[in-house]
Amino acid sequence: MAEVEVWRGGVATWECDAMGHLNVGHYVAKSMEALAGMAAELGMAGAFAPAAAATLVVREQHIRFLREARPGAPLAMTGGVLEMGEADARLLFLLRHPDGALAAAFQTRVAHVTAREAQAFPWSDRIRRRAAELSVEVPEGAGPRSIGLADVETGASLDRAQALGLKRTGLGAVLAADCDAFGRMRTEGFMARLSDAVPHVFAGRRPGTGEGRPNVGGAAVEYRLIHHAWPRAGDRVEIRSGSAGGDARIRRLVHWMLDPDTGRPWGSAEAIAVSFDLSTRKLIVLSDEDLARVEADTIPGLGL
Repeated sequence: MAEVEVWRGGVATWECDAMGHLNVGHYVAKSMEALAGMAAELGMAGAFAPAAAATLVVREQHIRFLREARPGAPLAMTGGVLEMGEADARLLFLLRHPDGALAAAFQTRVAHVTAREAQAFPWSDRIRRRAAELSVEVPEGAGPRSIGLADVETGASLDRAQALGLKRTGLGAVLAADCDAFGRMRTEGFMARLSDAVPHVFAGRRPGTGEGRPNVGGAAVEYRLIHHAWPRAGDRVEIRSGSAGGDARIRRLVHWMLDPDTGRPWGSAEAIAVSFDLSTRKLIVLSDEDLARVEADTIPGLGL
């Protein structure tokens, strides 16, 4: 079993959010550069170039955020193959700080498809042999913790979002600049829009702010994103979000990215979010009063 380095770089100030650390959208953007590196290691160099005949599309990602990455931090990412099906694979990407500590771990399920039609077709024997050489296992502490990876059949739709009373937390359109070489919205664009939606979830008051703490921020510690379809330039997107519960330490948030014109889902996501003190950089445990307030917003049965 062997990991191979597929990305190396750092954290730019403009990639960081109001919390002072790397924004989740840029974590995913770096993982997509790593995916291109992994494709090359598998024998698919140029898989994301405009002239490619075959490429990889991301079906879903599970992400554990394990240690903050702040401006100027040097980072490197390795990749490997967890499993390979007839025309899909589950890949592991590990983002590390220079001391070897994990910043994040990504389990990315991809499909091997024709570049323009996105029609799945089998891996070649050559790629399978190389994948066997790159076989890895998930390190302890880097796998799912609060979000499972079982297959789901989404119930996301605009009608259901309205029936459940999910807040509209995002609305916009896909621009040409948001799309990849094949005209599909880039994977990191999904996460970036979810990041922009989160402040609307809490309506300007994050859990923990009512306890004499002037500097309260928030962070995602775990995410699962599932892609159901791929918007193209000109398509509109609407995000509906809600709380699926939690405890004094975490909130479980669910986001549906929908087509407001048809009501069908583009994608869905589940996140584990925490509040933390921006001065001490430590997690905030909610008081009974604050917990009761946020629990009142819980939507029973809400899921991917």
